[in-house]
Amino acid sequence: MMKYLQKLGRSLMLPVAVLPVASILMGIGYWIDPAGWGGGSPIAAFLISAGGAIIDNMSILFAVGVALGMSKDKDGSAALAGLVAFLVVTKLLSTGTVAQLTSVDVGEVNAAFGKINNQFVGIISGLVAAGMYNRFSHVQLTPALSFFSGKRLVPIMTSFAMILVSAVLFFVWPVVYSGLVSFGTGISELGAVGAGIYGFFNRLLIPTGLHHALNSVFWFDAISINDIGNFWASTGEPGIVGRYQAGFFPVMMFGLPAAALAMYHTAKDNKRKVAGGLLLAAAISSFFTGVTEPMEFAFVFLAPGLYLVHALLTGISVFIAAQFQWIAGFGFSAGFVDFFLSLRMPLAVNIWMLIPLGLVMGAIYYFLFRFLIVKMDLKTPGREDDEAVEGEGVKLGKDTNFNALAAQVLEGLGGKENIASLDYCITRLRMEVKDHLLVDETKIKKAGVAGVIRPSKTNVQVVIGPQVQFVADEMKKLL
Repeated sequence: MMKYLQKLGRSLMLPVAVLPVASILMGIGYWIDPAGWGGGSPIAAFLISAGGAIIDNMSILFAVGVALGMSKDKDGSAALAGLVAFLVVTKLLSTGTVAQLTSVDVGEVNAAFGKINNQFVGIISGLVAAGMYNRFSHVQLTPALSFFSGKRLVPIMTSFAMILVSAVLFFVWPVVYSGLVSFGTGISELGAVGAGIYGFFNRLLIPTGLHHALNSVFWFDAISINDIGNFWASTGEPGIVGRYQAGFFPVMMFGLPAAALAMYHTAKDNKRKVAGGLLLAAAISSFFTGVTEPMEFAFVFLAPGLYLVHALLTGISVFIAAQFQWIAGFGFSAGFVDFFLSLRMPLAVNIWMLIPLGLVMGAIYYFLFRFLIVKMDLKTPGREDDEAVEGEGVKLGKDTNFNALAAQVLEGLGGKENIASLDYCITRLRMEVKDHLLVDETKIKKAGVAGVIRPSKTNVQVVIGPQVQFVADEMKKLL
């Protein structure tokens, strides 16, 4: 089950990665015309509308992205089936159609059906489409129907499957919707405290990949909170919209880079150079883009107690920002790029106060991490036992020999004969191995990777960073 959820999380990263485009377009548009929101500038209106086209259709992107990511060979016909699935269910369960089916006035239809166009239904559509693709993409029909064989059969079977799914959702969705509303309302009614609780669990769930489910409740439109969409669309109450985003900026721009500095200063002298390369790259990634996995996976399994501290500090930061209404938003993650684009957004409130908060959080992260690492002798990067990691490693950059890196990682995994499957997400290689005893973590770490994760005996994840695609491409060639 965990493996399935992790694969779903990887699939969700494809549509989520589109959000930076929307934030850039809308951010520039609002920068040009912050008061008129496009009314005073055709260029601003064009950019804002272009960005809104992405934000407003995230549910469709989820359907397509999940269908593609969950299909067995990532074929485009699976993505088409995802779109078909979404169109079928949203039409059958639209307010107008439900009113016709139940012979009631539109105004009497359950409010849940007015929210059927959401990311939750998009994910379901994608999963059904991927299931149909995996089942029917290689089915051969009789000669008279041969034109519809194979991949052409997938959208057809998906349509029939979604009719059945729609019938189930007709009864289930109102109940699910009510439960989600109750859960979201329970947290949102806690105000800033609820935002802090969310921030804590957001970080705590990162290693499992289940944070995506939590994010969909608060960041997207599953229960009408839609914190990201409303912020960039400038819809809602100033000081409230963005409360589930703002507090992440001090952590990602200041806290985690400061934690990296603490780890560097506490690294062993003979390993500081190697650790410094890893930590510097992770800190830069966190500061500029808000991509924190290279940094977090550098210590989450080496020092889980320290990661718990990180989650608590994140919750505190989110609480403080929400409490004092220091608001900024992001399209992708809470890095400098999104902070810069937020500066002139209409719903950005006291945004500059996130800088001193970030400086304070940075100081807390540095001194607390340094104290705990030394006091508890935590095995953070550069403090491993001498036999754990040897050599200078490989520094990842534009000049990196990804072929050599892939070859070294593959060797540490037991060679190509030991690889059952290979996939990757935004920062990690994910492999299924045939014999777990052949995996040599020490050899893999010598390549200079951010970390090695073993969720199960046969599942191995190698944390590379944002350059993971290039390593995966080279590994596929070697396989």
